[in-house]
Amino acid sequence: MAEARLRAIVDAVCEAADHALELWAGGATQVKRWEKEPGQPVCEADIAVNHMLHEALARIDAEAGWLSEETADNPARLAARRLWVVDPIDGTKDYLAGRPGWSVSVALVEEGMPIVGVLAAPARNELWVGRAGAGAERNGKPLRASGRRHLPGARVPAEKLPRMDEDLTTVHRPNSIALRMAMVAADEADLVAGLRWGGEWDIAAAALIASEAGASVSDAIGRPLIFNQPDPVTLGVLCCAAGIRDAAVERLSERAMKVRAERELPPQ
Repeated sequence: MAEARLRAIVDAVCEAADHALELWAGGATQVKRWEKEPGQPVCEADIAVNHMLHEALARIDAEAGWLSEETADNPARLAARRLWVVDPIDGTKDYLAGRPGWSVSVALVEEGMPIVGVLAAPARNELWVGRAGAGAERNGKPLRASGRRHLPGARVPAEKLPRMDEDLTTVHRPNSIALRMAMVAADEADLVAGLRWGGEWDIAAAALIASEAGASVSDAIGRPLIFNQPDPVTLGVLCCAAGIRDAAVERLSERAMKVRAERELPPQ
């Protein structure tokens, strides 16, 4: 990808993130908020940022399809060779609580694979950029994931661990799963494991950033992530140091398969 086009994408994300930061008001935001469903908050900042990004990114690549957490899905995207995958504010709970663990997440996907990933976390003064085959960086500095080879003691962004995982080590957990995955890219965590079905928009940008930093990224049972699916959800995510990938898959597989089976059960 040409440098000018990459710069235009980064600039569009940063402009939208700056607007989100303005509305965040130093953590004292008074934006309107509601719930899409119980436990799933959304606010007017999500919608405003979504609108800004939709307009700006369409000017950069009008032929790309569009998939966003805050836009009704249009099946026409499935015919597009390229796709914008967007989470206007990943980590809305932190955003509304005045905590800095939120980000604006944008990926450009081509034939199912992210080729550009940008995370802007202005409340943390962080800008993460990944480009397929060209590495990843935070604030202009190259990223390299951990070389850890043993699962016990691995750093996990979590407030509390299940009893079966108490041999792992907790570190600070931002609400944004994209930022948690970026922590793996930056060697600030060794393992992020999500065991719930989640939208492609949650992880597309961070998946590229982490993999370009040398981390292993897959769904929760170790399968490759392919984006722009008819049903744009993934069976969790496993983002970890490459040296502990097999051990992590082995530990998580039974739990992940149970989640998979529950979703695939026929209606009663």
